[in-house]
Amino acid sequence: MRKKFFVHAGLLSALLLSLALTVSAQTSGKNEAANAANDQGWLQVFPGMKQTITGADRQQVQIARETRHELAMLPYYSIFDNLKYRVDGSTVTLGGQVITLGLKRDAETAVKGVEGVTKVVNQIEELPPFSDDQRIREAVARRIFSFGSLSRYGWEAAPSIHIIVKSGHVTLEGVVDNESDKNAAGIQANGVPGIFSVQNNLQVAKR
Repeated sequence: MRKKFFVHAGLLSALLLSLALTVSAQTSGKNEAANAANDQGWLQVFPGMKQTITGADRQQVQIARETRHELAMLPYYSIFDNLKYRVDGSTVTLGGQVITLGLKRDAETAVKGVEGVTKVVNQIEELPPFSDDQRIREAVARRIFSFGSLSRYGWEAAPSIHIIVKSGHVTLEGVVDNESDKNAAGIQANGVPGIFSVQNNLQVAKR
């Protein structure tokens, strides 16, 4: 059965509200998710999901579609990276956090090639390669993807749970099937020794 989730991208001023984008994504095994973007209009990129973007402004919609496609197709985008973007006219702003070497540059290069884009503002944060953070990333991934009901996410070609670690602080990004899975992922992450905090931003799919 085909399942969808919808994301409303609110723009930063009333003048641009007419250009707001609505993102729907289809993914095997998931229902509708309430939000894959925050209240500042960021749209997150989950490579394992097929997204359909619609809106009032055709040019902006086309730019958003192509931007999402280019980011999702980056070959070294891992579960320890988090890419997001927003479109304002012909300007694309890139955000998120990455540890993969060269991913920030490659993302900007890919989006610059999108037809209609005149400017790319690259706000992607490159996380420092601290050994303790890498240990935490691997430990959190092991705990989450080996735990009971969460193990199925680890078998996905592109797991929908992303694990971001900065200076011992963990953030979970992505989409899960239900509230129980979201809570379980947070509990498993909190069980890793040496972490300072866990921010659980996982989105729960709507039925």
